[in-house]
Amino acid sequence: MRWLTEAGKDVPPEIRRALIASLHGTLPIFAGGVFNSILIAGIVAVRLGRPLLIAWFVAEIVIGVARLAVLVISFRRAQAGQGTPTDVYLLLSVVWAASVGLGASICVLSGDWVSATVACMSAAAMVGGICFRNFAAPRLVALMIALSLGPICLVAPFSGEPAMLAALVQIPFYLISMRLAAYRLNGLLVNTMEAERENDRRARHDALTGLSNRDGLTQALDTVGRGERHRLALLYLDLDGFKAVNDTYGHTAGDRLLKAAAARLKGLLRAGDVAARIGGDEFVIIARDVERAQAPAFGERLIREVGAPYDLGDGMAVTIGVSVGVALTPHHGEELPELLQVADAALYQAKLAGKSRCVIATDRELDCA
Repeated sequence: MRWLTEAGKDVPPEIRRALIASLHGTLPIFAGGVFNSILIAGIVAVRLGRPLLIAWFVAEIVIGVARLAVLVISFRRAQAGQGTPTDVYLLLSVVWAASVGLGASICVLSGDWVSATVACMSAAAMVGGICFRNFAAPRLVALMIALSLGPICLVAPFSGEPAMLAALVQIPFYLISMRLAAYRLNGLLVNTMEAERENDRRARHDALTGLSNRDGLTQALDTVGRGERHRLALLYLDLDGFKAVNDTYGHTAGDRLLKAAAARLKGLLRAGDVAARIGGDEFVIIARDVERAQAPAFGERLIREVGAPYDLGDGMAVTIGVSVGVALTPHHGEELPELLQVADAALYQAKLAGKSRCVIATDRELDCA
């Protein structure tokens, strides 16, 4: 099943997941396909009354009900954030395609051309739905089309009707055409999703440093559940002396300094922490699982690591300072605007106290240096 749903080696994991999710389609479209295949099998079974065709009708009902049940379960589990029986769903889809092809081939061999025409038309119609609903997985499309129409090719020479030999040309051509269409649609879908992903990344990240911007910071905090916000620390950093570097060496050197400082911030992050640039030389870190007693040590490490001398190339070696203001949840709020406001006030106190200091916001904003 993993091979059948392979979208390409360079497709990012999140896009792979979205492609797999799209295979489930919508219930109305799915229900229409199930109803049609059961209806055709029922008509043929009633018309000819042969045990094999009655068995096909029963099989279509069982497969259709099973697919529908698995699909409903998948939707409910997905909405609850739980794993879904995707492998079972895909396996039943392949079995269904094989059943459609087997039933149509039996009708062709029956000698009743009304039944054969209805069954073959239904199988061909199902191919359109297969391609439309599953083009996120072109290999799956190719297999399902081969199973639903391929058996007709195999039995056409034994049907006793020379006109049926046309199927030996039509069906392979149809299979190749629809397979190519599925691959092309899949490529367009992946390219579109990658473009949307890149646009979203650019909208939530700072173009210069690659860190999150204010919108990205808001999104990062929103992903933290209310019940998990009781041990967050928001650290507001300002680079002391950055303006002097910018004025002395120029904006190019200033940009290099910002990039280098951002790289150091990234290196200090733990799993689950987020760093953002929200102004010219202003950075913010949201750190998880930080108690009040731990915050000063984290702030001092930032001052020490980010404030270490920089070699900007071309003989430019600069030293800056770092001032840090810290707000903690839930003491200073749980939403980004209020946390930023409190941390900014603490940062202001750090600068008043002589810069290159860390201040934890409290009722009296005590210096923690």
